[in-house]
Amino acid sequence: MSLEPPPLDASPLLRRIDAAVDAMEQELVEFRRDLHAHPELAFAETRTTERVADRLAAEDIGVQELPKSGLIAQVGPSEGPVVALRADLDALPVDDQTSDPWRSVVDGVAHACGHDVHVACLLGAGLALQQLHVEGRLSGPVRLLFQPAEEIMPGGALEMIAAGALDDVSHAFGLHCDPSLDVGHVGLRVGAITGAADSMRVRLSGRGGHTSRPHLTQDLTYALGTLITQLPAALSRRLDPRAGASVVWGLVRAGSATNVIPAAGEAAGTVRMLDAVAWADAECLVRGLIEQLVAPYGVTAEVTYVRGVPPVVNEPGSTALLTDAVTRVLGDDGLVTTTQSLGGEDFGWYLETVSGSMGRLGTRTPGGPTFDLHQGDLRIDERAVAIGAKVLAHSAFVALRDA
Repeated sequence: MSLEPPPLDASPLLRRIDAAVDAMEQELVEFRRDLHAHPELAFAETRTTERVADRLAAEDIGVQELPKSGLIAQVGPSEGPVVALRADLDALPVDDQTSDPWRSVVDGVAHACGHDVHVACLLGAGLALQQLHVEGRLSGPVRLLFQPAEEIMPGGALEMIAAGALDDVSHAFGLHCDPSLDVGHVGLRVGAITGAADSMRVRLSGRGGHTSRPHLTQDLTYALGTLITQLPAALSRRLDPRAGASVVWGLVRAGSATNVIPAAGEAAGTVRMLDAVAWADAECLVRGLIEQLVAPYGVTAEVTYVRGVPPVVNEPGSTALLTDAVTRVLGDDGLVTTTQSLGGEDFGWYLETVSGSMGRLGTRTPGGPTFDLHQGDLRIDERAVAIGAKVLAHSAFVALRDA
């Protein structure tokens, strides 16, 4: 990368962080496996929250549990600018298709996005930093954000912020698993690293009837087909192509018989784009286009549009600090340049308020298969857990030094 990290003399304290993480690596892996076996959906991560809270309390780290789930903890002295580190807790409503001994025991729920890894990484970073604090070697406070509900829009980050997660915070850092990147590498970039993401559901209703007499109906199925094929095209012609807008449907359903035109149907999906400026106008534009597209058929469209998350925009100075942390943990070869994706991440809400950066943590075994996020067969190389813990702890340490 072209970033120039700030100068930092080799520090025995950073080596102490690495040694502390190495000593607890197997514990962190086992912790991650336990979470993987007991996944919980958004705002229902009560067992996960308690597991984290109990482990932190065992090291005399105080925690503030949120009303539903999730917690905020802090290590280090109480005074000074705060550095925040964040992990998300929730799993997804998909079946675990792996055969690992620690596969999910909850039907229809799995950690298919790697949040179990994120939690174990942050726990390890917090415990390592606590060891420095006990010895009086941590120069400022580090806040640990174990956040619920990243997988639903607009995301649990907003509840964390409302609970004071960002009070007095100077920098915020996070990592996200990347199963397309080999373990031992972290991907970074300055600027937007994810896209803006919204969700929508469109319910159409109209006069149904027999398929032999479509002229006596409002042929809702045909109207629905027009909507799902034409909305993406229409939106692409109403926005600057550089906005990178994408409409993708995940659910389409109508009717139950081959010779019956139904009176109701629906489609649901996501609206994503690379550009935050275009995102500001997306909802109004999409609603107008839907109305225009179904108007010729006389059907009624009921639109539920959920404004989701802004892009995660990595601030240059914070990205330089995270770069420094990555190269100290993995060496220059461990740092790779990554690209912006259309994936949504509610870490973007934090960076609307404070400076920060998010990196992509490689989880693929070199030479092994490439998995995809949000799929039930996702498997990760567990060496990523210790790497992620070290990178997060280093990033907090160097940010405190420069605060």
